Amino acid sequence: MGLRFASTEDRHAILGMITDAAENASLRLTPPELAVSPVVFRRDDGTSVFRPKHSTVFSSEDLLAAEDRLLERARTLTSPTADMATVEKITSSPDRQGRRLGPDQADALARVAVSGRVLDVLVGPAGAGKTTALSALRRAWETQHGTGSVVGLAPSAVAAQVLAEDLGIATENTAKWWDNHTRHGESFQAGQLVIIDEASLAGTLTLDRITAHAAETGAKVLLVGDYGQLQSVDAGGAFSMLVNDRDDTPELVDVHRFTHPWEKTASLALRHGQTEVIDTYLEHDRISEGEAEAMADAAYTAWRSDRYAGKSSVLVAETREQVAMLNARARADLILDGTLKPGPEITLNDGTQAGVGDTVITRRNDRRLRTGRDWVRNGDTWTITDIRHDGSITVRKHGRRFGGAIVLPASYAAEHLDLGYAVTAQRAQGLTIDTSHVLVEPTTTRENFYVAMTRGRLANRAYVVLDQPDEHAEPHPGADPDATARTVLYGVLQHSGAELSAHETITAEQETWGSIAQLAAEYETIAAAAQHDRWATLIRTSGLTTEQAEEAIASEAFGPLTAELRRADANHHNPEALLPRLVAAKGLEDADDVAAVLHHRVARVTARPAGSGRTRKPPRLIAGLIPAADGPMDQQMRQALEERHDLIETRTTTILDTALQAGEPWVKQLGNPPSDERGQRQWHRVARTVAAYRDRYQITSTHPLGAEPETIAQKIDHARARTALHQARRLNMASQGQEQKPISWNTPGRAL
Repeated sequence: MGLRFASTEDRHAILGMITDAAENASLRLTPPELAVSPVVFRRDDGTSVFRPKHSTVFSSEDLLAAEDRLLERARTLTSPTADMATVEKITSSPDRQGRRLGPDQADALARVAVSGRVLDVLVGPAGAGKTTALSALRRAWETQHGTGSVVGLAPSAVAAQVLAEDLGIATENTAKWWDNHTRHGESFQAGQLVIIDEASLAGTLTLDRITAHAAETGAKVLLVGDYGQLQSVDAGGAFSMLVNDRDDTPELVDVHRFTHPWEKTASLALRHGQTEVIDTYLEHDRISEGEAEAMADAAYTAWRSDRYAGKSSVLVAETREQVAMLNARARADLILDGTLKPGPEITLNDGTQAGVGDTVITRRNDRRLRTGRDWVRNGDTWTITDIRHDGSITVRKHGRRFGGAIVLPASYAAEHLDLGYAVTAQRAQGLTIDTSHVLVEPTTTRENFYVAMTRGRLANRAYVVLDQPDEHAEPHPGADPDATARTVLYGVLQHSGAELSAHETITAEQETWGSIAQLAAEYETIAAAAQHDRWATLIRTSGLTTEQAEEAIASEAFGPLTAELRRADANHHNPEALLPRLVAAKGLEDADDVAAVLHHRVARVTARPAGSGRTRKPPRLIAGLIPAADGPMDQQMRQALEERHDLIETRTTTILDTALQAGEPWVKQLGNPPSDERGQRQWHRVARTVAAYRDRYQITSTHPLGAEPETIAQKIDHARARTALHQARRLNMASQGQEQKPISWNTPGRAL
């Protein structure tokens, strides 16, 4: 934007050349379109409207090569080790604080110490006792390789400092260590164990450089972190890639942080995005819901009450704007109750004020600002002890009463300082306190929510915002007026913000664009357009007046009505004969919305397939869920629908076959297929419906159908999938000689 051009056309030409050059230097990870899209669903440039603009994902050869090297080092077994006798001695003995390792900690430590992998990983969920396990690993390694043979790194200076304090080892942040290596020749030594903590926050290229040097010098690198927590700001995803590449990844599984046993299990379910856990938090009264202002007030009031009760507590918000607002409110209350005394103030970068006694957070590393061995780190928490006439301030580490004072220049205080009463999830990661109060927006990611809801030992509470915070903003088309805490949190747990590696992105892109969720949405959209004329003609000839017919076609309920007619058609009803009967059955003169009334009538009378007993035919449903579109239509539309029909059926078969081969928990709950050929065909048909339902609605639960659905559309599919689930179980029981109940295509009383 800083360059001037002779014309707008020149600017666009240069931008196009830059884009072309970048694309030619990159690798496309997004697959091409899997099925043809009719002309009406194509943009002027030929791309499909089913793919959002700029949705193509690219990477580089350099990044893919770096990931390949990391994977190779993780599979190379030439690194130093600690012998098993030493490891068992350490793991069976208490440390200086009298703490003993749990079985999962001892097992994980042993597998890391003796693996011989040049690049190893250790997964540690929030509160799983990572520090205790690493302390024991350090003792075992130094017993074998000598004092100083364990060194530490971390992506941030604060995390490196915490690691140093926890383990009593020399640590540095990864960027500074690499700078020292290139400038001053700092190096690892043969036999050393290099622990990189918070490894999910480390960039891929950084890890590649550091682990390459470790491999050259004969050192072993251990990446410690949690793929369920926050991710790198650089090109990342390497940690989760390395974890998923192995079947024997060392992992701490016993959570020790929480006072209440139920919260241990619940925290792990949050981490994996298991939506059933929402009910667990609701049952324990840990979730509130309401408008943005009310939720901010409730979270703040609860946080303030905990602070006054002497508990350590954190108030977590989604955006910096919310954090600034809550910080300003907290400071105002502290002044009103006399905790803070009126006096000189400074203005911080977000516009808030700060004075003597305020808690603040530094937001930039500066090694020049130091006292003794300590220096100012990004993320450190301080208390202001003095404000000088030139705008500089004196601060002391939060919680300390004496010593350790550092003077922050006026420029640093104005640009790199925040009040520290409320924080974002990024600032909260790594904290362990008594209680956590979390403001949750519909845009919150699973990782942010998991981090924020696992800080407190005693309690973690969510305050779910249901409305749009800006009352002057136009309503968003995707906003749900009937949103509840359950629906918002369901979306949050499905909204993973974790960055994938380039290798994993290739798989994820294939999954996304080839999923039943995507293909079914495309099918429904094309079907509505393909059959529009058929249903419009039917409405005009159904007995309605001309005015009523045109109002119905223009109504917002026309789409749902045509979808219901297609469903009726798939259930072997005759819409051309049915709709005129429904119009004639009762007058529509007083109807506010003729299309809505007809939609209700059609749905009520066509819930079951046409016919009865032996004459009843199964519905024409794709993968047991999606009503097939039939009747006269444009050939191009028909081809597009048929291609998606075939892709959905193939995808469904693949999902079921993969689940059976892997022995996934959900498929085991369907029972085994019968031994006879006819029974097997029946079982596979209904099992495929369950598989299709899981893929369409992104069900990750071990239960075949996951949590109860909230939307009308999903409830219809859920009923079909539940019927299929029961049929699969009955077929299994019948094959084992147990009593078999009659199998019906529908569940009584349910509109399928």
